[in-house]
Amino acid sequence: MTAAATVDPAASAFAPFASRPFAMLWGATVLSQTGTWMNDVGAGWLMTTLAPSPAMVALVQAATTLPVFLFALPAGALADVVDRRRLLLVVNALMALTATALAAIVAAGAMTAPLLLLFTFLLGTGAAFIAPAWQAVVPGLVPREQLTAAVSLNGVGVNVSRAIGPAVAGLLIVALGLAAPFVANAFSFVGVLLALWWWRGEKQAEGALPPEHVLPAMVAGLRFARRSPGLRRVILRAVAFFLFASCYWAMLPLVARDVLGGGSGLYGVLLGCVGAGAVGGALLLPRLRARIEINRLVLLGGLGTALAMGVLAVAASPVAAAAAAALAGASWIACLSSFQVAAQSALPNWVRARGLSLFLTAFFGAMAGGALVWGLIAERAGVPAALMTAAVGLCIAAILSLRVRLAPGAEDLSPSLHWPAPPHVPPERGDVGPVMVTLDYAVPDAARPAFAALIARLRDSRLRDGGYAWRLTEALERPGVLTESFLVASWLEHQRQHARVTGEERRLQDAIAALLGTRPEVRHHLPANPVAKETAP
Repeated sequence: MTAAATVDPAASAFAPFASRPFAMLWGATVLSQTGTWMNDVGAGWLMTTLAPSPAMVALVQAATTLPVFLFALPAGALADVVDRRRLLLVVNALMALTATALAAIVAAGAMTAPLLLLFTFLLGTGAAFIAPAWQAVVPGLVPREQLTAAVSLNGVGVNVSRAIGPAVAGLLIVALGLAAPFVANAFSFVGVLLALWWWRGEKQAEGALPPEHVLPAMVAGLRFARRSPGLRRVILRAVAFFLFASCYWAMLPLVARDVLGGGSGLYGVLLGCVGAGAVGGALLLPRLRARIEINRLVLLGGLGTALAMGVLAVAASPVAAAAAAALAGASWIACLSSFQVAAQSALPNWVRARGLSLFLTAFFGAMAGGALVWGLIAERAGVPAALMTAAVGLCIAAILSLRVRLAPGAEDLSPSLHWPAPPHVPPERGDVGPVMVTLDYAVPDAARPAFAALIARLRDSRLRDGGYAWRLTEALERPGVLTESFLVASWLEHQRQHARVTGEERRLQDAIAALLGTRPEVRHHLPANPVAKETAP
C-alpha cells in the first residue's frame, strides 16, 4: 500500500488501463456482465409472474450462486493446469449457446418456473468456471504495484454493468416484453469472445514442469488453504459479511413489488442505484485506502450495508429505497474489493486460481445459503422482518469479526527460486515416490526456543507447498543435531516445490541460518531398489 502515499490516488485508480490487454478484456467483460445483469433482472421478474412466492423468487438468486459454491474448486484447479485463455473461450461460447436457448424459450412463451431455475443454474455454472480463471489472469495483465487498482477496476466494471444492465432491462421489458433482456444477454457474449480471440494469452515460463492433473491440483489447493492463515482469515471475514448481506439481493424484487407497490421499472431503478453507489464507492476507494486501515474499512462497509437493509425494511417511498440501495452498493464494493485484494495478496501464483476459487466458494455459498434462509424467513414473517433481522445480524458479525485481522501484503509470496538445484535423477525414476527430504540443524541449547518458533512457521510452508508427514527428531547418537524431515509424493512434485518456494520462506530460512550460524545439511531420499544392478563380465 505504499504506492498510495507517493502516487496521486485519482491517477492510480485508472493506471491499469495503460495495459492494452487489461483494457480490452475489461471493456468486453463489462459488456458481457451488463447482459448478465439484464438476464438476472429478467429472470427475477419473470419468476414473480410464474411463481410469485418469496421462496421461489429467492431461489432464482440461489440458482445463480449455488453453482459457484459447487464447482469453484474444480474450476480453480482447472484454471491452474490448463491454458486460461482457451478455458475462457470455451466456457463463454457454451454460455452464449445456453443464453440463446433461454431467450428462444422465453420468446416462445414456453418458460416454466423449474425450467427457468435450470437455465439460471446452467449460466451460473458457466460463471463458476470463468471467475477463478479471470481473477487469476489479472495479476499477469498489470504491474504488481497496480494490482489493487486493477481489482478495484474489476469491481467498478461489475458495478457499471450493474448500474446500466438493470435499468436497460426494465426499459426493455416495458417496451418489448420479458424476452428482450434474455435476447440482449445472448448478444452480449460476442464482445468478450472477440476480445479473448484477440488476446494472445499468458506467457509461459521457459522450462516449465508438466502441469498437474486436476484432482491432485484440487487436493493441493485445499492443502494450501488449510495451512494459509491469510487466506483462512479472508474466507472467514467474507462469510460473516455475505451471509447477511445476501438478504437485500434476494429481497430487492419483493421490496420493489410488495413493499413499494412498483413494477419491473422500479426494480431496475433500485438495482441501478446499487450499481451506481458501487461505482462511486470504487472510485473513492484509492483515497479511502490511503486514509483508512483495511479492517476498519470492512467494518464501515458492514455497518453501511446493515443501515441500508434497515432503511429498505421501513422505506415508505421509492426515493428512500433508492438512497438505501446506493448506500448498499457503496458499502458492498468497499467490502468485496477489500476481501479480493486480501485474497490475492495471500496467494502465490502457482495456486492463485485454486485459492481464489475457495474464496469464491465461500462467497457464493454464503450468498446462496443466505438467500434461501432469508427467503424462508420472508415467507413466514414478511420481507421487512427478514431485512431487519439480517441488518441486526450483520452489525453483530461486523463487530465480532474484527478479531480476525486482514493483513494484505504482510508476506512476500513471490517466487524466490533460492533453493539449490536438486540432484539429478534418472528419467526412469522421476515418478518414483514418495521422496523423503531431511535437513540436519546443529542447534545449541540456548537457541532452541527461538529455533522452535521459526521451524514451526517453516513447517507450515513445507506442508503448504506439497510436503506431508513432517517430523522434527533428534538422534540419541547425535545430541544437539535436530533433523527436519518430510515426504513429497514424487520427485516431480519435489521439483514443483523448488518452483513454489517464496520470499517469505527464504526470509525464514535466512533467519534460522543467522540464529545457528550455519545452513542445514540437506539430503534427498528415494525408495531403495533392493535388486542389485548387474555388472558387465
